[in-house]
Amino acid sequence: MAQPNSKDYLPHTVWSKRMDRVADQVGRVISYVWLVLLAVIVINVLMRYLFNEGRIEMEELQWHLYSIGFLLGLSYAYQADAHIRVDVLHEHFSHRTKAWIELYGIVLLLLPFIALILIYSVPFVASSYALAEVSASPGGLPLRWLIKAALPLGFSLLLLTVLSRLLRVWSLLFVATHNAAQGDIHAGQ
Repeated sequence: MAQPNSKDYLPHTVWSKRMDRVADQVGRVISYVWLVLLAVIVINVLMRYLFNEGRIEMEELQWHLYSIGFLLGLSYAYQADAHIRVDVLHEHFSHRTKAWIELYGIVLLLLPFIALILIYSVPFVASSYALAEVSASPGGLPLRWLIKAALPLGFSLLLLTVLSRLLRVWSLLFVATHNAAQGDIHAGQ
């Protein structure tokens, strides 16, 4: 029998609830980016094939909207536990085993990766802003730093949801175990 996903068995803390609420609200707002992207694609296709007119700024806008949707939606997917799990054995593990795997994955892989992205993306955006970088394409979009800023923003939101998950995993592994052990001590007295 398959066990429920990690969202169902990890206990919430006061802080994890707050962090998850932020990610949930951002995710709900960002979900509308996909509708805007769809509209831009349809308009671009109609302009190209009905009016024989292609617009560079419309193509760039498509990529920018896709980037924003992906980067800011990543935290929502992680918070909602809607991301892809590669491990096909995961559903057969006990809750504690899943939590230990999650703990090691967060601490050894995910947090260092997020740290690297944040460390290198902030100067990347600052440099673009300082240079007043614009699209290299004629007729392209201005304010290139603005789309580049989605990178540290998206990974900052991901960091928030990862810390929330870390609190929840920690609570299951150490707080719940400690409370259970305390209950056993008091029951024996």
